[in-house]
Amino acid sequence: MVESVTEEQALDAYSTIVTSVAEKVLPSVASLRIGRAGRGFGGAGSGVVITPDGFLVTSAHVVAAGNSASASFLDGTEYDVDVVGADPLSDLAVARARATGLNPARVGNADQLRVGQVVSGLGRSLATADGNGHRRFIEDVIQTDAALNPGNSGGALADSHARFIGVNTAVAGMGLGLAVPMNGTTQAILAALMRDGRVRRAYLGIAGGTRALPPVIAERLGRKAGVEVHEVVTGSPAAGGKLRGGDVIVSVGDVGVSKAGDLQRLMVDTRIGAKITLTVLRGDQLLKLDVVPVELT
Repeated sequence: MVESVTEEQALDAYSTIVTSVAEKVLPSVASLRIGRAGRGFGGAGSGVVITPDGFLVTSAHVVAAGNSASASFLDGTEYDVDVVGADPLSDLAVARARATGLNPARVGNADQLRVGQVVSGLGRSLATADGNGHRRFIEDVIQTDAALNPGNSGGALADSHARFIGVNTAVAGMGLGLAVPMNGTTQAILAALMRDGRVRRAYLGIAGGTRALPPVIAERLGRKAGVEVHEVVTGSPAAGGKLRGGDVIVSVGDVGVSKAGDLQRLMVDTRIGAKITLTVLRGDQLLKLDVVPVELT
Protein backbone atom coordinates (compact mmCIF):
# COMPACT_ATOMS: atom_id res chain seq x y z
CA MET A 1 0.00 0.00 0.00
CA VAL A 2 1.38 3.39 -1.04
CA GLU A 3 1.05 6.08 1.59
CA SER A 4 0.13 9.55 0.38
CA VAL A 5 2.45 12.42 1.23
CA THR A 6 0.89 15.48 2.79
CA GLU A 7 1.72 19.00 1.63
CA GLU A 8 3.41 19.65 4.96
CA GLN A 9 5.61 16.57 4.56
CA ALA A 10 6.53 17.59 1.02
CA LEU A 11 7.48 21.09 2.18
CA ASP A 12 9.51 19.65 5.03
CA ALA A 13 11.40 17.41 2.60
CA TYR A 14 12.03 20.34 0.24
CA SER A 15 13.26 22.51 3.12
CA THR A 16 15.62 19.74 4.19
CA ILE A 17 17.14 19.57 0.68
CA VAL A 18 17.53 23.36 0.47
CA THR A 19 19.14 23.52 3.91
CA SER A 20 21.51 20.69 3.04
CA VAL A 21 22.54 22.35 -0.24
CA ALA A 22 23.12 25.70 1.49
CA GLU A 23 25.28 24.07 4.16
CA LYS A 24 27.48 22.47 1.48
CA VAL A 25 27.71 25.39 -0.96
CA LEU A 26 27.88 28.52 1.21
CA PRO A 27 31.42 27.83 2.55
CA SER A 28 32.58 28.06 -1.09
CA VAL A 29 30.88 31.42 -1.73
CA ALA A 30 32.60 34.71 -0.93
CA SER A 31 31.16 38.18 -0.58
CA LEU A 32 33.30 40.46 -2.74
CA ARG A 33 33.83 44.11 -1.85
CA ILE A 34 35.19 46.05 -4.81
CA GLY A 35 37.30 49.18 -4.36
CA ARG A 36 38.56 51.93 -6.63
CA ALA A 37 42.06 53.28 -6.22
CA GLY A 38 41.84 56.50 -4.25
CA ARG A 39 38.06 56.63 -4.67
CA GLY A 40 36.75 54.28 -1.99
CA PHE A 41 33.95 51.78 -2.42
CA GLY A 42 33.28 50.60 -5.98
CA GLY A 43 30.53 48.04 -5.50
CA ALA A 44 29.83 44.53 -4.27
CA GLY A 45 29.16 41.08 -5.59
CA SER A 46 29.85 37.43 -4.96
CA GLY A 47 32.41 34.87 -6.06
CA VAL A 48 32.62 31.07 -6.01
CA VAL A 49 35.80 29.21 -5.06
CA ILE A 50 36.84 26.68 -7.71
CA THR A 51 40.33 25.71 -6.46
CA PRO A 52 41.77 25.31 -2.94
CA ASP A 53 44.56 27.80 -3.75
CA GLY A 54 42.20 30.72 -4.14
CA PHE A 55 40.77 30.91 -7.66
CA LEU A 56 37.21 32.25 -7.72
CA VAL A 57 34.64 32.65 -10.48
CA THR A 58 32.56 35.82 -10.53
CA SER A 59 30.82 38.10 -13.05
CA ALA A 60 32.84 40.43 -15.26
CA HIS A 61 30.53 43.33 -14.43
CA VAL A 62 31.28 42.84 -10.72
CA VAL A 63 35.05 43.32 -11.03
CA ALA A 64 34.60 46.06 -13.65
CA ALA A 65 33.50 48.34 -10.81
CA GLY A 66 37.06 48.72 -9.50
CA ASN A 67 40.64 47.55 -9.42
CA SER A 68 40.96 46.05 -5.95
CA ALA A 69 38.84 43.66 -3.93
CA SER A 70 38.48 41.67 -0.74
CA ALA A 71 36.66 38.39 -0.17
CA SER A 72 34.75 37.57 3.01
CA PHE A 73 33.63 34.03 3.81
CA LEU A 74 30.90 32.55 5.98
CA ASP A 75 33.38 31.60 8.71
CA GLY A 76 34.45 35.23 9.11
CA THR A 77 37.77 34.98 7.27
CA GLU A 78 38.66 37.77 4.85
CA TYR A 79 41.36 37.92 2.18
CA ASP A 80 42.68 40.39 -0.36
CA VAL A 81 41.78 39.46 -3.92
CA ASP A 82 43.55 40.02 -7.24
CA VAL A 83 41.59 40.10 -10.50
CA VAL A 84 43.18 37.56 -12.86
CA GLY A 85 41.07 38.27 -15.94
CA ALA A 86 37.62 39.28 -17.12
CA ASP A 87 35.63 38.59 -20.28
CA PRO A 88 32.73 41.04 -20.69
CA LEU A 89 31.35 39.13 -23.69
CA SER A 90 30.55 36.14 -21.48
CA ASP A 91 30.16 38.22 -18.28
CA LEU A 92 32.65 35.91 -16.59
CA ALA A 93 35.73 36.77 -14.57
CA VAL A 94 38.36 34.97 -12.53
CA ALA A 95 39.87 36.40 -9.37
CA ARG A 96 42.32 34.93 -6.87
CA ALA A 97 42.16 35.30 -3.14
CA ARG A 98 45.51 35.45 -1.37
CA ALA A 99 44.76 32.28 0.54
CA THR A 100 45.28 28.53 0.52
CA GLY A 101 43.19 25.68 1.82
CA LEU A 102 39.90 27.14 0.63
CA ASN A 103 36.83 24.96 0.08
CA PRO A 104 36.08 24.69 -3.67
CA ALA A 105 32.54 24.14 -4.90
CA ARG A 106 31.73 20.88 -6.65
CA VAL A 107 31.13 21.82 -10.29
CA GLY A 108 28.20 20.29 -12.18
CA ASN A 109 27.14 20.35 -15.83
CA ALA A 110 24.29 22.69 -16.70
CA ASP A 111 23.78 20.95 -20.04
CA GLN A 112 22.08 18.14 -18.12
CA LEU A 113 19.49 20.41 -16.49
CA ARG A 114 15.76 20.13 -17.01
CA VAL A 115 13.09 22.70 -16.26
CA GLY A 116 11.65 22.24 -12.78
CA GLN A 117 12.01 23.58 -9.27
CA VAL A 118 14.27 26.68 -9.18
CA VAL A 119 15.25 26.26 -12.86
CA SER A 120 12.23 27.84 -14.53
CA GLY A 121 13.60 28.17 -18.05
CA LEU A 122 16.42 27.00 -20.32
CA GLY A 123 17.74 28.10 -23.68
CA ARG A 124 17.38 31.83 -23.09
CA SER A 125 19.86 34.36 -24.51
CA LEU A 126 21.57 37.27 -22.75
CA ALA A 127 22.96 40.21 -24.73
CA THR A 128 26.41 41.43 -23.68
CA ALA A 129 28.89 44.07 -24.85
CA ASP A 130 32.57 44.71 -24.20
CA GLY A 131 32.64 48.50 -24.43
CA ASN A 132 34.47 48.44 -27.78
CA GLY A 133 31.40 48.11 -29.95
CA HIS A 134 31.41 44.30 -29.92
CA ARG A 135 28.18 42.58 -28.95
CA ARG A 136 27.51 38.94 -28.26
CA PHE A 137 24.68 36.74 -27.07
CA ILE A 138 25.36 34.27 -24.28
CA GLU A 139 23.31 31.28 -25.35
CA ASP A 140 21.46 28.75 -23.20
CA VAL A 141 21.34 31.02 -20.16
CA ILE A 142 19.53 29.50 -17.16
CA GLN A 143 16.39 31.26 -15.94
CA THR A 144 15.81 30.74 -12.23
CA ASP A 145 13.04 31.72 -9.84
CA ALA A 146 15.52 31.73 -6.94
CA ALA A 147 15.51 35.26 -5.54
CA LEU A 148 18.47 37.38 -6.71
CA ASN A 149 19.33 40.57 -4.87
CA PRO A 150 22.04 43.24 -5.14
CA GLY A 151 25.34 41.56 -4.31
CA ASN A 152 24.27 38.16 -5.70
CA SER A 153 25.94 38.76 -9.08
CA GLY A 154 28.81 36.33 -9.49
CA GLY A 155 27.38 33.92 -6.92
CA ALA A 156 26.50 30.26 -7.28
CA LEU A 157 23.36 28.69 -8.66
CA ALA A 158 23.38 25.14 -7.27
CA ASP A 159 21.33 22.04 -7.98
CA SER A 160 19.77 19.69 -5.41
CA HIS A 161 23.04 17.75 -5.19
CA ALA A 162 24.92 20.92 -4.16
CA ARG A 163 26.70 21.12 -7.51
CA PHE A 164 27.69 24.53 -8.89
CA ILE A 165 25.75 24.76 -12.17
CA GLY A 166 25.53 28.49 -12.93
CA VAL A 167 27.00 31.94 -12.23
CA ASN A 168 24.26 34.36 -11.24
CA THR A 169 24.49 37.33 -13.57
CA ALA A 170 21.29 39.40 -13.85
CA VAL A 171 17.78 40.00 -12.62
CA ALA A 172 15.35 39.18 -15.43
CA GLY A 173 12.20 40.54 -13.79
CA MET A 174 10.16 40.27 -10.65
CA GLY A 175 11.21 37.03 -8.95
CA LEU A 176 13.34 35.86 -11.90
CA GLY A 177 17.09 35.79 -12.41
CA LEU A 178 19.54 34.65 -15.08
CA ALA A 179 22.70 32.57 -14.63
CA VAL A 180 25.53 31.78 -17.04
CA PRO A 181 25.58 27.97 -17.28
CA MET A 182 28.56 25.97 -16.04
CA ASN A 183 29.25 23.74 -19.04
CA GLY A 184 32.03 22.92 -21.47
CA THR A 185 31.98 26.36 -23.10
CA THR A 186 32.16 28.18 -19.77
CA GLN A 187 34.90 25.87 -18.51
CA ALA A 188 36.99 26.70 -21.59
CA ILE A 189 36.50 30.44 -21.00
CA LEU A 190 37.50 30.12 -17.34
CA ALA A 191 40.57 28.06 -18.27
CA ALA A 192 41.66 30.77 -20.72
CA LEU A 193 41.16 33.48 -18.09
CA MET A 194 43.18 31.50 -15.53
CA ARG A 195 45.95 30.83 -18.03
CA ASP A 196 46.14 34.07 -20.03
CA GLY A 197 43.97 36.59 -18.20
CA ARG A 198 41.83 37.03 -21.31
CA VAL A 199 39.87 35.13 -23.92
CA ARG A 200 41.00 35.19 -27.54
CA ARG A 201 38.17 34.85 -30.07
CA ALA A 202 38.14 34.45 -33.82
CA TYR A 203 36.20 37.11 -35.75
CA LEU A 204 34.26 36.71 -39.00
CA GLY A 205 32.52 40.08 -39.20
CA ILE A 206 28.86 39.23 -39.61
CA ALA A 207 25.63 39.86 -37.77
CA GLY A 208 23.05 37.13 -38.09
CA GLY A 209 20.27 35.07 -36.63
CA THR A 210 18.42 31.78 -36.99
CA ARG A 211 16.49 31.10 -40.17
CA ALA A 212 14.45 28.03 -41.05
CA LEU A 213 15.75 26.03 -44.02
CA PRO A 214 13.58 25.02 -46.99
CA PRO A 215 12.18 21.50 -46.46
CA VAL A 216 14.26 19.94 -49.23
CA ILE A 217 17.52 21.41 -47.87
CA ALA A 218 16.54 20.60 -44.29
CA GLU A 219 15.96 16.96 -45.19
CA ARG A 220 19.22 16.81 -47.12
CA LEU A 221 21.29 18.28 -44.27
CA GLY A 222 19.41 16.70 -41.39
CA ARG A 223 18.76 20.01 -39.61
CA LYS A 224 15.92 22.51 -39.70
CA ALA A 225 17.73 25.85 -39.50
CA GLY A 226 20.91 27.76 -40.28
CA VAL A 227 22.41 31.15 -39.47
CA GLU A 228 21.19 33.87 -41.81
CA VAL A 229 23.68 36.66 -42.51
CA HIS A 230 21.95 39.97 -41.81
CA GLU A 231 25.01 42.17 -42.23
CA VAL A 232 28.60 41.80 -43.44
CA VAL A 233 31.13 44.23 -41.96
CA THR A 234 33.13 46.06 -44.63
CA GLY A 235 36.73 44.88 -44.78
CA SER A 236 36.05 41.88 -42.52
CA PRO A 237 37.09 38.26 -43.15
CA ALA A 238 33.48 37.53 -44.12
CA ALA A 239 33.59 40.26 -46.76
CA GLY A 240 36.90 38.88 -48.04
CA GLY A 241 35.30 35.44 -48.24
CA LYS A 242 32.45 36.82 -50.41
CA LEU A 243 29.66 36.30 -47.91
CA ARG A 244 26.55 38.35 -48.63
CA GLY A 245 23.56 39.51 -46.70
CA GLY A 246 20.84 36.87 -47.07
CA ASP A 247 23.27 33.94 -47.17
CA VAL A 248 22.44 31.20 -44.66
CA ILE A 249 25.46 29.51 -43.06
CA VAL A 250 24.68 25.83 -42.49
CA SER A 251 28.10 24.48 -41.50
CA VAL A 252 31.62 25.49 -40.50
CA GLY A 253 33.92 22.83 -41.84
CA ASP A 254 32.11 19.60 -41.02
CA VAL A 255 30.18 21.05 -38.07
CA GLY A 256 26.57 22.07 -38.62
CA VAL A 257 25.27 25.35 -37.21
CA SER A 258 21.64 26.23 -36.54
CA LYS A 259 21.84 29.41 -34.45
CA ALA A 260 24.22 32.27 -33.70
CA GLY A 261 25.41 30.55 -30.53
CA ASP A 262 26.60 27.54 -32.55
CA LEU A 263 28.73 29.84 -34.68
CA GLN A 264 30.05 31.75 -31.67
CA ARG A 265 31.16 28.56 -29.92
CA LEU A 266 33.25 27.60 -32.97
CA MET A 267 35.11 30.93 -33.10
CA VAL A 268 37.85 29.82 -30.71
CA ASP A 269 41.47 30.96 -30.65
CA THR A 270 42.70 28.06 -32.80
CA ARG A 271 40.57 29.40 -35.68
CA ILE A 272 42.47 32.69 -35.75
CA GLY A 273 44.47 32.92 -39.00
CA ALA A 274 43.36 29.45 -40.13
CA LYS A 275 41.29 28.97 -43.28
CA ILE A 276 37.85 27.54 -42.66
CA THR A 277 35.27 26.47 -45.22
CA LEU A 278 31.71 27.68 -44.74
CA THR A 279 28.82 25.93 -46.42
CA VAL A 280 26.15 28.53 -47.18
CA LEU A 281 22.74 28.43 -48.76
CA ARG A 282 22.40 31.21 -51.35
CA GLY A 283 19.04 31.14 -53.05
CA ASP A 284 18.53 27.43 -53.75
CA GLN A 285 22.23 26.60 -54.09
CA LEU A 286 24.67 25.29 -51.47
CA LEU A 287 28.06 26.97 -51.88
CA LYS A 288 31.49 26.47 -50.28
CA LEU A 289 33.25 29.71 -49.26
CA ASP A 290 36.70 29.94 -47.68
CA VAL A 291 37.22 32.48 -44.89
CA VAL A 292 40.23 33.26 -42.68
CA PRO A 293 39.08 34.64 -39.30
CA VAL A 294 41.18 37.26 -37.50
CA GLU A 295 41.43 37.92 -33.78
CA LEU A 296 38.59 39.91 -32.21
CA THR A 297 40.16 43.05 -30.74
